[in-house]
Amino acid sequence: MHTHRTRPVAVALAVFSVVALVTVVAGNNSVLAKKYKYPEAPKQDVVENYHGTKVADPYRWLEDPDSPETQAWVGKENELTREYIDSYEKREVIEERLRKLWNYARYTLPEKQGDRYFFTKNDGLQNQAVIYMQKAGGEPTVVLDPNTLSADGTIAVSTTSYTQDGTLMAYGASTSGSDWQEIRIRNVDTGKDYDEVLKWCKFSSVAWKKDNSGFWYNRFPGAGEPGHEEQGTRSRVCWHKLGTPQSEDVIVHQDEANIELGFSPSVSDDGQYIFLVVWHGTDPKNGVYYRKTDSNDAFTRLIAHDIASFDPIDNVGSVVYLRTDLDAPRSRLIAIDLNNAARENWKEIIPQKTEVMDAISMVNDQFVATYSKDARHQLMIFGQDGTFVRELALPTIGAVLGTTGDRADSELFYSFTSYTYPTTSFRYDFKTDKTEVFRKSELDFDGAQYETKQVFYASKDGTKIPMFVTYKKGTKMNGKNPTLLYGYGGFNISMTPNFSPSRIVWLENGGVYAVACLRGGNEYGEEWHQQGVLDRKQNVFDDFIAAGEYLIKEKYTESRLLAIQGGSNGGLLTAACTVQRPDLWGAVLCQVPVIDMLRYHMFTIGKYWVSDYGNAEENPKDFEYMIKYSPLHNVKPGFKSPPILITSADSDDRVVPAHAKKFAATLQANDVGDNPILLRVELKAGHGAGKPTSKLIEEAADIYTFLFKTFGMKPPTV
Repeated sequence: MHTHRTRPVAVALAVFSVVALVTVVAGNNSVLAKKYKYPEAPKQDVVENYHGTKVADPYRWLEDPDSPETQAWVGKENELTREYIDSYEKREVIEERLRKLWNYARYTLPEKQGDRYFFTKNDGLQNQAVIYMQKAGGEPTVVLDPNTLSADGTIAVSTTSYTQDGTLMAYGASTSGSDWQEIRIRNVDTGKDYDEVLKWCKFSSVAWKKDNSGFWYNRFPGAGEPGHEEQGTRSRVCWHKLGTPQSEDVIVHQDEANIELGFSPSVSDDGQYIFLVVWHGTDPKNGVYYRKTDSNDAFTRLIAHDIASFDPIDNVGSVVYLRTDLDAPRSRLIAIDLNNAARENWKEIIPQKTEVMDAISMVNDQFVATYSKDARHQLMIFGQDGTFVRELALPTIGAVLGTTGDRADSELFYSFTSYTYPTTSFRYDFKTDKTEVFRKSELDFDGAQYETKQVFYASKDGTKIPMFVTYKKGTKMNGKNPTLLYGYGGFNISMTPNFSPSRIVWLENGGVYAVACLRGGNEYGEEWHQQGVLDRKQNVFDDFIAAGEYLIKEKYTESRLLAIQGGSNGGLLTAACTVQRPDLWGAVLCQVPVIDMLRYHMFTIGKYWVSDYGNAEENPKDFEYMIKYSPLHNVKPGFKSPPILITSADSDDRVVPAHAKKFAATLQANDVGDNPILLRVELKAGHGAGKPTSKLIEEAADIYTFLFKTFGMKPPTV
């Protein structure tokens, strides 16, 4: 079953009116750093009343990205950042080395449909990966080259879905990193697109009918439809008949009584059922609805959306297999017979283990499960009855990025990666019980010169936290090594090992790279996630601070050489830790961050993050704990900031750049130190997905230049 649960980072834009008199106060920042003349950021007399507490918001005007004042200010901030970074004479050397490292062929796992295998390949420096099709024994042919869709590579293919015979492909294209996408349909053999273009799609899934006559997909209201103005609500599932305009699409499911619910369709491999995964933002709980594909009846609710997490895996006739954390926070596999679906009749196939079941699929009439043990992956095979069959050996400490294969296949493809192990694809043959390398990355890097080890340290409350540490073999632990500490800690996302070509620049020049597996993630299941949300969010910051203290205590580094990095929710992490422990860090990389915790829910899809963060506007108890850690509201006059580079992008419609702008202005106005406080706003880019290779390299060059310059590191050589 090609059912991949879509757990989008949400969908919706809330509207909130300002409750205070707004007047612009002309004047300079109250305090300027001694070395840096920051652009003038006038303050407004804006005050909000939160449950009896008045909270100032002097840089509210920066929330308007289109105002001349905001654009002028951002332009000057970018100029200041460029001046700082470009003053490092070896920046071009860093960028040249990055370009060389990036210039190697990268493949995705093959996806088999009929007698065809589909995969993407980036030759190295192509802005976007090219989609290929290959038949067994044949040569690959290009299905779609996204690089031809725009001159600068800023149009990306964000999703693909193939018919079961592999003759048709639906693909979603997004522009400048936006989450919005337009879905088009291509004939794989002719390379021609059909005339229709499907709009109003975001976080959309496409589920083809087995006869290729059309597909089901989810979208939001279009122009002229109720709810269009509040985009992100009123998700609906539509049937699109191939070769017809979108205006003729039929809505097959919507829920006007619960307009914040989202629906992601999928069709079973046997073509008999269409399933809807029903979700509410980033809450890990979801429901499952279904109906026969040849029926026009309403969908049957198999599971309500607010019980637990349920991931449909496959079906054998009327029996559906689902991964769930119901009564099993580390997940298990159950079976439900749709003809006898009462909860008391559900059957457990694979019980919960000590390790977390991260993913599971059905290949060769067996279950292939990816388990996480202390954020390190294991790959296990089970029979249909849940009996353990074998474990597939993995090369080293690392992560399985994905598996592909269908129930009728006798071959399994999986990709593996680690910090010093470039992503490699493997093929496992069930008939011979043999594993072989399918595609190996070839790049200018000798992983044997480096090592990764896992350590455990105690957080503030004594909780044991795992951390991966990678460095060049022979590195002396004398407290003098530049160290980059990365973290995320939220939305039940695990920080498993991964490979990045840009990170090599750091490692080969003596840097230590550490990743802390903080609470709020899924490293130990849903209980671990819940320990880092809502009024427990401070645990995440405590975990990260303790990681920094551990690295210093164990003499990997010292404070002046310790940098922290995080993006999105991880940007909130680094910002909060900057404000709470500015003395601990030698540099901060705060990327596409969530910063204003009192108003985050009012922008784009922010309202759907409430399950992790809370809502300070509506709930007094949420306000009490959110105001205590919200980075924007805890920067006080006389603050002494560590060197910080805050990054964002003008087209980010997931975490709006207003967060980064307001944080930069607040830090600059209150800082009394000598360290740079820099803002970098990328143009024609979004939250990160689909960013062209050229922009990725430029951004990485700026980031590492910032660290090399700030730490006084020896310039790299190419």
